[in-house]
Amino acid sequence: MTVHPSLQNYADAWTQSVESIAELVQPLVEGEWNRVTPCPGWSVRDVVSHVIGMECEMLGDPRPIHSLPRDLYHVRSEFARYMEMQVDVRRHHTAPEMTSELEYVLIRRARQLRNESRAPDTKVRAPLGAEQTLELAYRMRAFDTWVHEQDLRTALGRPGALDSPGALVARDVLIEGLPKAVAKNAGAPAHSAVVFDVSGPVEFLRTVRVDGEGRGSVDGSPSLGPLVTFSTDWETFYRLTCGRVRAAAVADRVKVDGDEELGEAILRVIAVTP
Repeated sequence: MTVHPSLQNYADAWTQSVESIAELVQPLVEGEWNRVTPCPGWSVRDVVSHVIGMECEMLGDPRPIHSLPRDLYHVRSEFARYMEMQVDVRRHHTAPEMTSELEYVLIRRARQLRNESRAPDTKVRAPLGAEQTLELAYRMRAFDTWVHEQDLRTALGRPGALDSPGALVARDVLIEGLPKAVAKNAGAPAHSAVVFDVSGPVEFLRTVRVDGEGRGSVDGSPSLGPLVTFSTDWETFYRLTCGRVRAAAVADRVKVDGDEELGEAILRVIAVTP
């Protein structure tokens, strides 16, 4: 590959996850494409449609002209409507159509990666007509693809890849979302600290600190007197922060020490993905 060094890790993580997705869905029979995934409102077919659609956008393909049905309960925002377009337009595609389109898109994207010569700070298309840097686009595709690989693994009963390169990208993205969840959304008090102690295939300890003006930050240093400490495993952490499960459903896998009221408030808003 000829991508810039700062893009290489993201390109490698994306490649591994997307190839795993292709391998997972290639042998599926028609009915298995309708299995429910942990991603709200989406089946196996829908998740793969989303992956195809996002890769088409990375290639610069025009978005489909399509009217969404009015009864999609999980579509509650403009961002969700934007994402749903690529999904709904493929809802009646057959298994061979899905695997063929996925294979073709991945061939095109692999060629794009091989020939990538743009600088990491190059502005490219982002959802809702916005712009983002090429580096951020690469990073978010690696993150998004790994999370959806996990959605498919859960739906198909094929666990794995919890410590893959994509998992490490996901770790960093999810940790970056914690300060907003703790300080702004849960309203943790000024001059407080909240610790996340995560074990398993991806292990880390992070402290979210709230300053005197209520702004949150995160670092790897332990806190001597945190208001709340969460102890859980990596799989449960990513499922919570990606909105794949509610805290009540995994209460036996999350230990909360300290201020119970604040702990409950944080768990209610801990999903950091859109």
